[in-house]
Amino acid sequence: MIIGRNAILTITTLAVLGSAALAGGHLSGDQEKAMKVRNGHMQLYSFNLGILGAMAQDKAPYDAAAAATAAANLAAVAGISQDGYWVEGTDTSVEGSRAKPEIWTDFAGFEQDNADLGTATVALAAVAGDGLDALKGAFGPVGKACGACHEDYRAPRE
Repeated sequence: MIIGRNAILTITTLAVLGSAALAGGHLSGDQEKAMKVRNGHMQLYSFNLGILGAMAQDKAPYDAAAAATAAANLAAVAGISQDGYWVEGTDTSVEGSRAKPEIWTDFAGFEQDNADLGTATVALAAVAGDGLDALKGAFGPVGKACGACHEDYRAPRE
């Protein structure tokens, strides 16, 4: 079977257009890497907050050493630079991202929320091993800082 020249041009054109359309739905390597790293960063927050939150809510017995370690980890993670995590085009328009577009339209506010979290986690780390009351008192501002950022910059799970 011989395919005519026009048919070949049509097939080639459709293949090129189809490839371009598919490429529009995929992330670049840098975007994909940024999303993976920031998701890992958030998982570290979640893991350590879970330990501390369980103690603060009396769902787990208070353990001074575990509280001090989790709080120190939390402060360390909050101190890691997030430069490079927030690549444009990795917002909620991409499957797997809960980052609202407001991160990029209000980056100064987003950075302030991150700074507030850093301040609160350092304060928590300073007292988490000093007793349950100290942990509970310092845990509130951490939760408030997390909640402020989530409210403004993170979409709910679907």
